[in-house]
Amino acid sequence: MTRLRAACVQMRSGTEVAPNIAAASGLVRQAAAAGAMLIATPEMTSLLDIRPGMARPKVVAQDDDATLAAFRALAVELGVWLLLGSIAVTLEGDDRFANRSFLIGPDGKIITQYDKIHMFDVEVGDGQTYRESRAYRPGTSAVLAETSIGPIGMTICYDLRFPALYRTLAQAGAQILTAPAAFTRVTGEAHWHVLLRARAIETGCFVIAPAQGGKHADGRETFGHSLIISPWGEILAEADGDEPGVIWGDIDLEQVAMARARIPSLGNNQMNHLEGGA
Repeated sequence: MTRLRAACVQMRSGTEVAPNIAAASGLVRQAAAAGAMLIATPEMTSLLDIRPGMARPKVVAQDDDATLAAFRALAVELGVWLLLGSIAVTLEGDDRFANRSFLIGPDGKIITQYDKIHMFDVEVGDGQTYRESRAYRPGTSAVLAETSIGPIGMTICYDLRFPALYRTLAQAGAQILTAPAAFTRVTGEAHWHVLLRARAIETGCFVIAPAQGGKHADGRETFGHSLIISPWGEILAEADGDEPGVIWGDIDLEQVAMARARIPSLGNNQMNHLEGGA
């Protein structure tokens, strides 16, 4: 398959799991009704709660997670590929969570999963201090999924600021890159569009970036503006501001080879040392 319709689900996830599952499921059904075969939801689809200690009682092991079970059933019901952008899951032998993304096939099987590598430990000037590493254990490996709809490289949110990860995925064969996110409004206004377009241009990949948007129940504010971007850096679809909803765009994977032929940067050697200096 070289052509398909991809969709991003934009959400405003709250502090209770069940309503978030219901909201996400309704939007996924809208995307499927529009003909989308690959549908992606944002980072922390089922729960956004940065209040100290409040999320912990609601996070469970992967095998017990209601969101993952619901999405596996939904993929079968709709006959689509679902990227569950990420959920928090508990880890055996570690009191931290994993921020984990799942790619689910139309048969409901988990094709692969990816744990966010880069932790968001920053102060961005929005009144919040983010120390993701206190609650989450970082992943250690890049993940590429070989699928019948094309090779898909998986990333999450803050990973977007580390281009080496995207280059690694593209050089390993990725043609589609997923970047589910919960970008803050401050950083989103400054950097969201330019970073996503840069990652698409640098790798010659399609980039699918479903986002959280708006003022959340835990007090944070996210940027929204979910995007689907071509390998040439063109915006194929963009969500209207920060409101929940669905966007979709038609992908032709032949454009990947065309973009890479025009700018063959993936085949050029990287500079890996400095010469001279004092």
